[in-house]
Amino acid sequence: MVVERRKPISIGEAVVRVLQYPLQLEVEHVHIGTSLDRILAEDVVADHDVPPFDRSPYDGFALRAEDTRHASTDSPVTLEVIEEIGAGQVAKQKIEAGQAIRIMTGAAIPEGATAVSMFEVVKETKRDTKATIELKRSFKEGQNIAKQGEDTEEGSMLIQKGTIITPGVIAILSTFGYSNVSVWRKPRIGIYATGTELLDIDEPLQPGKIRNSNAYMIAAQIRNMGGEPVYLGKLADDFQTCFEAVKSSIEVYDALITTGGVSVGDFDYLPDIYQELGARTLFNKIAMRPGSVTTVAELNGKLLFGLSGNPSACFVGGELLVRPFILKSMQSNPFLAKTRATLSKDFPKPNPFTRLVRSQVNYSPKGVYVTPTGLDKSSSVTAIAEADAFIILPGGTRGFMAGDEVDVMLFSKESSSNPWEV
Repeated sequence: MVVERRKPISIGEAVVRVLQYPLQLEVEHVHIGTSLDRILAEDVVADHDVPPFDRSPYDGFALRAEDTRHASTDSPVTLEVIEEIGAGQVAKQKIEAGQAIRIMTGAAIPEGATAVSMFEVVKETKRDTKATIELKRSFKEGQNIAKQGEDTEEGSMLIQKGTIITPGVIAILSTFGYSNVSVWRKPRIGIYATGTELLDIDEPLQPGKIRNSNAYMIAAQIRNMGGEPVYLGKLADDFQTCFEAVKSSIEVYDALITTGGVSVGDFDYLPDIYQELGARTLFNKIAMRPGSVTTVAELNGKLLFGLSGNPSACFVGGELLVRPFILKSMQSNPFLAKTRATLSKDFPKPNPFTRLVRSQVNYSPKGVYVTPTGLDKSSSVTAIAEADAFIILPGGTRGFMAGDEVDVMLFSKESSSNPWEV
């Protein structure tokens, strides 16, 4: 049954209600070469030590530290060079007293060696077939040797499932022989833009019309969250057209997003469409600005996100509700990380509801500062483009001054901690 009276709920309660309907995603196996930005569906555990043997971190000479014990500028020590090995090679001889082996970076430490001297600190000589090195300093046992397992020991947890695959993660996967990677299937999210006033982005402007920016923006947000957005087109302000489109699409996709049509105007049909479908409205108003009319309904276990037609409000709804919905299903950090920052200029506007101000964070030796960007209006596009964070101003406050400490949510950093929990 659709909620008829619009009673606002908190952002935290809205998030809780959305997360009661997690997606059931399957595991896919993809080649490591195409795994970038996918999300791991299994833990990765080290099946061998790294490095797998004692190795040299430098080009130089493997030697016995005890042979250099008395080496000094006044009393240098001479060692015979009996062999040369490169990376991937293994010495054929054991180092005995008074001997050394020329060794390249990455090569296994020869039997008998207990230290490595870099080229820069030795003097090399070669007479006929005999090569020697002269050292004027001593070495300690283990000096300049990368020990087996010092980076990672066999059995260590390397990467937890739910981790986004980055170039660094790919390096680890490659090291441990993962040519194919287990990842979560990308949730397919259908997107409709509603409103007779909307033009395609390549159409010339017309009186009373605006270009459709929301659909492309929310599609980019979904892609950035690890989902697969599917833009299904524009819907004019006609009840039957919108109803049929929503009815057919919700059966095909993991979730459906509509932008616009959720307010209380004469042509805002989405609430009536949810009722006609038999969908259960989870909420139809959130105590926040912008995006208070954001609405979410559930039909047969699938969610319909009704986001505002105003760009900033649409963006806020996507980050606060769609993000945790998608990422929680892939066992990844679902929330934007929250921190504290100093407000760098006055924000005198009163806040009857929690206000999410598009802003830019600046880091300096004196601390973290945050500055609102663009116009603080739900219709503002430039405020989004310049922003890398939300300032969170609590409801019931009457404005803030430069120098005040405020909570900030960072677009570039995810967290497992729900920022709305008290």
